[in-house]
Amino acid sequence: MFSAKNFSPQQLSALTALILAVPIALGIYFFYPVWWVTLLSFIVIFLGSFGLILFMVQKFVYRKIKLIYKLIYQTKASKREEFYYKNILPQKSIDDVREDVEEWAIQRKEEIELLKRNEAYRKEFLQNLSHELKTPIFAIQGYVDTLLNGALENPEVNRKFLSSTSRNIDRLVNLADDLDEISKLEMGQLTLNQTNFIIQDLIKEVFESLAIKADEKQLKLGIKKGCEFPLTVYADKEKIRQVLINLIDNAIKYGKQNGEIEASAYKIDGKQILVEISDDGLGIGEEHLDRIFERFYRTDLARSRKIGGSGLGLAICKHIIEAHNQTIHVRSSLDIGTTFGFTLESKKD
Repeated sequence: MFSAKNFSPQQLSALTALILAVPIALGIYFFYPVWWVTLLSFIVIFLGSFGLILFMVQKFVYRKIKLIYKLIYQTKASKREEFYYKNILPQKSIDDVREDVEEWAIQRKEEIELLKRNEAYRKEFLQNLSHELKTPIFAIQGYVDTLLNGALENPEVNRKFLSSTSRNIDRLVNLADDLDEISKLEMGQLTLNQTNFIIQDLIKEVFESLAIKADEKQLKLGIKKGCEFPLTVYADKEKIRQVLINLIDNAIKYGKQNGEIEASAYKIDGKQILVEISDDGLGIGEEHLDRIFERFYRTDLARSRKIGGSGLGLAICKHIIEAHNQTIHVRSSLDIGTTFGFTLESKKD
């Protein structure tokens, strides 16, 4: 039975030929009432009309449709595609072709929207990069100009200015190093040296290395009660150390005075370990959570730049964890605190 919405070229040609053949055959029978002549006339008219209509549809209509498909895919047809155009495409109904074109149009619309978002991110990234570079460069320029204009001879001023210049140079070097590293990560040039190690031992090492910073704000660093049992992960120890340093350092920067930073580790299943770093600091607004791992993205521009950092730490963390084929996430509420979590592969025998 014919479907009103899904006529193939053969069905459409047969239906049209039938509509033509029936009244003509009846007209012949009316003027010359011999049944076999009428039947023969019907058959000849039906077959002739069917062949002519099918030829016209395939020759002209599907030639245009074939051109549309080639424009959609924008490639020179391979042998397989030519076979498709000659043998499979003509079997499709007009409705099938319409659905193909609509699907292509939706995909194109999504691609254009993605390109627009990427362009907006690119502009924002360049603007942020420019600001990150200009801030220490202008500071260095100001200190050097002041020293050259006479302050160099003043022992009370020159050492102070030179120290400030040195700090800004260090900031530029760190920024350049972070940019170089994130470029390698995004290009897939990271080589992992994966080994088995106890994640709690590494967390304790990072806590010890950042203890002085934490003491300045009287922050308590520790492993959450119940998470002390040693869990062995299979990962690049130095890269995971870098992730933990970035996350704990951020927790210290944005933590409240006399606050607490807790690390925890849980066995999810036999294959993965979940590691979390939690603080009871300022928290992150919900509107920022989806973009927190973008390069140079800051929730509070003025405060973030005053505190310092390249703005690339979380982006680097994300790339390192994804290089391990794992995931990283964040949960946060304003004035309650933030928890960053990531998964790692459990130990390998």
